[in-house]
Amino acid sequence: MFEHFESFDIDCDGVNVHGVVGGEGPPVLLLHGYPQTHAMWHKVAPDLARHYRVIAADLRGYGRSGKPDTDSDHSPYSKRAMASDLIELMQQLGFEQFRVVAHDRGGRVAHRMAMDWPDKVIEMILLDIAPTREMYQLADTEFARAYWHWYFLITPAPFPEKLIEGDPEHYWLSKCGSGAAGLTPFSPMALEDYLRCFADPAVIHASCEDYRAAISIDIQHDDADGDRKIECPLRVIWGEHGVIEQCFDALALWRLRANDVSGFSLPGGHYLAEELPQAVFQSVREFFTE
Repeated sequence: MFEHFESFDIDCDGVNVHGVVGGEGPPVLLLHGYPQTHAMWHKVAPDLARHYRVIAADLRGYGRSGKPDTDSDHSPYSKRAMASDLIELMQQLGFEQFRVVAHDRGGRVAHRMAMDWPDKVIEMILLDIAPTREMYQLADTEFARAYWHWYFLITPAPFPEKLIEGDPEHYWLSKCGSGAAGLTPFSPMALEDYLRCFADPAVIHASCEDYRAAISIDIQHDDADGDRKIECPLRVIWGEHGVIEQCFDALALWRLRANDVSGFSLPGGHYLAEELPQAVFQSVREFFTE
């Protein structure tokens, strides 16, 4: 899927981070969402690699990256811990500053990265998310029905894990195919990668911990930020057929959390990088200043 890219496995303070790197130019870090892997960028990364040094990584707990043991606070799966892996990754690859394009859960990691390491992130694009804390605060029946997994996955272990493990492929296909586009955004090779990785009980457990952290320690970190906001320019893009469009004012919510926010919707659903890869590529090129 990533022709002319090289794969890597790099130890980042005891956690292996797996991914691919390719292209030449200023560095751009690509982060995936739930329940996917870095393979979600395979339609966008080759075009970006004509202009940038592209790094696409599996988040901690996902794909072929490490899955450390958790604790009672879910701190190993806080977005701060997940972002720390990626800061170390980029440093080991030789990049002190970089740009980020992130989708879904990866966007939540990128949000925390830009808050905790403002000197590292130059510009950032987030795909189809609003801030976690505000999404939980403003949730209504329409949101809860569409994003039911936000409430299912945070129940105490091992309840959701055991149910998903009973048929992880059915769960993945049902959950990810429930949008307006169904399963059509996913190429056969990418889908094979997603299903193979998600069949691992360790991935199922770690991804549940990601969500448990989101409603607990991540919000504590958000609250501790006080009035401080993301400093780098932020572009927010969402699907006009998705839940963000239906349930939230994405720009208004991100302006509560960032100083320089712009954005727009694209005529697609949640999985924009796979459904509308050329539109996402053009959006990146138009926004990034290099």
